[in-house]
Amino acid sequence: MERRQFIALLALPAVAQALAACGEDEDPFANSTKGRRSSLQGSAARVTTDADPTAAAAAVNAFGADLFEQLVAKNPNANLVFSPVSIAIALAMTSAGAKGATLNEIDGVLHVTDPDGIHRSMNGLSAAFDACNKSKSLAAEGGEGSHEVKVSITNSLWSQDGLTLTPAFLDTLSAEYGAGVETVDYAADTEAARIAINDWVADATEDRIPELLGEGVLTADTLLTLVNAVYLKANWANEIYPQATTGTPFTTAKGDTVTAQMMRTGGDLPYAEGDGWQATALPYAFGDLDMVFAVGDAATTPLPDATVLFPQLATRTVQLGLPRFDFATNTTLGDTLAAMGMSTAFSDAADFSGITTDAQLFIADVVHQANITLDEKGTEAAAATAVVMAGTAAPTDVAVVILDRPFTFWLRHTATGAALFMGRVNDPTATA
Repeated sequence: MERRQFIALLALPAVAQALAACGEDEDPFANSTKGRRSSLQGSAARVTTDADPTAAAAAVNAFGADLFEQLVAKNPNANLVFSPVSIAIALAMTSAGAKGATLNEIDGVLHVTDPDGIHRSMNGLSAAFDACNKSKSLAAEGGEGSHEVKVSITNSLWSQDGLTLTPAFLDTLSAEYGAGVETVDYAADTEAARIAINDWVADATEDRIPELLGEGVLTADTLLTLVNAVYLKANWANEIYPQATTGTPFTTAKGDTVTAQMMRTGGDLPYAEGDGWQATALPYAFGDLDMVFAVGDAATTPLPDATVLFPQLATRTVQLGLPRFDFATNTTLGDTLAAMGMSTAFSDAADFSGITTDAQLFIADVVHQANITLDEKGTEAAAATAVVMAGTAAPTDVAVVILDRPFTFWLRHTATGAALFMGRVNDPTATA
């Protein structure tokens, strides 16, 4: 079989602090003279019942903990943000067409304990995040403005015109991920295909990710692009008063002292502590999402991962000092994922024949980009990943948590515990 290029593009979360008005749905290609395409859908309808997110949430957090450890070791002094949920969903979509050792290794890296049920569980996890969409006016409570949370997880495939995809692969993606296939002509007009995919991602992320694919990423040999887009906007349950924010010394991972804009809040919040560390959580509006923070006595103090920390959180009165931060992470994950145990997918021995038998495919690299902003109103963030595949001293009853030294964070779904975002702040004044 001829070896051709295959790119699975995974566009990850865009998160913002306040919900913008949603415009009417439009076809971003309606007025384009290039990139004309047709749509193809599997015969299976999207499953909307009996989709338990428990297994997917556990897999996401275990995978996220492993990846976090690898990325921190790669650059221990840098800030870090990435999305375990979106990367895991994207890899799970890709695994729907993998077989043999390729599939076993992907499942192993994702901590999948039930290969037959993981796609249904990922479907349930997406539905759990969909249920977070809520809004209400604060006028009835004597306040101003509104509380709004918007979360969406969408998927699509972009196939070379004429490429035959297996019915089983199409049915899994349509039933469990709601993903259809758009056909483009990479070979005849690569740039039109790139623009079409970038426009779809921009639309799915409310323009938070306007250009996911740079020039030269797609080639005339590209056969398929898988896209996952996650978008979230959320404000805090209780807005932090900006008048209380003050410049405060922060000791970075390098041992330098910088001046961080330290926000101050508190109340009855989830809290846990252990050997040399503290953790607390700050809820977003409606309580379906929160952000968990863990900090050690020193930058090198071992901190628990999500699977250990989250069950320990219990309500306690907390005074919290939290710095504003705004930074981005750009990294490639191919070598990291191979080292974590899915090396076959990156080699000539890869078996993705469950996607197509027209060509032999393997993953060339995985590229991830993310950014996050946190302030008194809430959180704003965006991320994108490309999987490139080629052919072949306070009162004792009050806990004081001051994040004035390196700390770890998780933006999680409170019911399932799944971490939509996680990362580490080593210097809140740095942009990377």
